[in-house]
Amino acid sequence: MRLLWKLYLWMTGWKVQTNFPYHIPKCVVIVAPHTSAWDFIIGLAVRSVLQLQHVKYLGKAELFEGRFGFFFRRLGGYPVDRSNKHNMVDQVVELFNRHDQFVLALSPEGTRKKVDRLKTGFYHIAKKARVPIIMTAFDFKKKEVYFGEPFYTCEDEAADFKKIISFYAAVEGKKADQGLTHLQTETFVH
Repeated sequence: MRLLWKLYLWMTGWKVQTNFPYHIPKCVVIVAPHTSAWDFIIGLAVRSVLQLQHVKYLGKAELFEGRFGFFFRRLGGYPVDRSNKHNMVDQVVELFNRHDQFVLALSPEGTRKKVDRLKTGFYHIAKKARVPIIMTAFDFKKKEVYFGEPFYTCEDEAADFKKIISFYAAVEGKKADQGLTHLQTETFVH
């Protein structure tokens, strides 16, 4: 599959930086801006080309039931219960605690729609699991995937979110009007 994904990226004009920090066994990879289902396809391609099969993602538990559940697991998915009575942050931190190596990719927006603020779940997962965050950009305008330097959360959540927004401000998603540029003037902590 790696060769097919390489061919796909080449034919569609995508470039992928190869500076992913393989030496970090546990981290939260945030991928943005998330504006289209094509993000998942690009993510699968990047995961294969960079040989990042150990990178996982979360999906609602219902996706993993029935006849297609194996498919989502095979693609690196982990089911989570998103109901109010289960704390998703704690569920995911437990996944980090159970594994010697666990890399989790999440969208900081939590949706493909334009958002007024980033979700904070990814941040609290990284903080509680004591793992770094790696910012990953899918820039559809430049057709480029690139990674930021890994960083650990600090005591100043607003400063951390400002850093994250700054990284993604110039990145254009598949749907350019749904990016994160407008968040540069917003308050980061709610």
